[in-house]
Amino acid sequence: MANISFNNVKIVGISACVPKNISYNSDLLNEYPKEEVDKIINNIGIKEKRFVDSDVTASDLCFKAAEQLLDEMNIDRSSIDMLIFLSQLPDYRIPATSPNLQDRLGLSKNTACLDISLACSGYVYALSTAFAYASQNGINKVLLLVGETFSKIVSKKDRVNAPLYGDAGTATLIEKSENSESFFSLYSDGSGFKSIIIEAGGSRCPTNSTNTIPVEREDGNYRSDSQVYMDGLEVFNFTLKVVPKSINDIISYSKRDIKNIDYFLFHQANKFMIDFFVKKLKIDSEKVPISLDTFGNVSSPTIPLTIVTRLNKVSKNEKRQILMSGFGAGLSWGTSILDLNDCHICNLIEY
Repeated sequence: MANISFNNVKIVGISACVPKNISYNSDLLNEYPKEEVDKIINNIGIKEKRFVDSDVTASDLCFKAAEQLLDEMNIDRSSIDMLIFLSQLPDYRIPATSPNLQDRLGLSKNTACLDISLACSGYVYALSTAFAYASQNGINKVLLLVGETFSKIVSKKDRVNAPLYGDAGTATLIEKSENSESFFSLYSDGSGFKSIIIEAGGSRCPTNSTNTIPVEREDGNYRSDSQVYMDGLEVFNFTLKVVPKSINDIISYSKRDIKNIDYFLFHQANKFMIDFFVKKLKIDSEKVPISLDTFGNVSSPTIPLTIVTRLNKVSKNEKRQILMSGFGAGLSWGTSILDLNDCHICNLIEY
């Protein structure tokens, strides 16, 4: 476990962009038995998701979110010192996507750029990275872009994954700020790396004419090795074991009282998991906003997307101490406690 604290950095703005295309899980009645579809909607809690067009990438969604955020906050683009792009679906294998976003957004050539690849824990990890850079001399503002387009890597005939994943892109602006305090705890367990994996397409198993063809797998699922696989039960058990403990750990590390946390922002994996956390930690469900019902599991952007769509009506002057918890592929998980006081939260945009 890596425990990190910051005393002079905060989030000042957040925006999010989702595709206009809506996919309803009720339409799965054409593919699956009614009892399976009912379970997906009622237990997992996902009613609909958003899918990009074939020519739209995660960076396109992030670009739209960033444009909105910078314009609404009237940010001088030359004042952005660093841009971080987090996604498992970059535009190209080479080059990195962040320099291209720097150019598209009209940021200064003095802007440092960095790509990060991490899954559902990614926002917490990337936020800690952004805070670390912003706390250094010479860097005052960091623009963090986090987006995924899982619709491009999920088989529509995979009963485990097809009902779960949607697409989204987000932008978060971090800058120096006096009298702000935040805490991060980061974890990993690589022994479970095969629990969520795309086997083909990397250096260990390059793409070929065979591993891009969907074939029948377990329980009648169809998927190629170039599409995402998840051992749902293993991930489920791992999550229920590590997440409550990590939250208790950061409460202890930060010397906070869990009763004083205003909102708990969990990665939007499924409703059953989140309900378990609420019960296990004895927290008020009113403090736990849910966005997966209308957007599904969008992987790394779920937390900022939830903030934009569920907390955007909260007054800027209202106390907003939040706890974030991200968890997933790697296996990797992380928690954070920080505040969103005076944070500008944009309205959701569609693209």
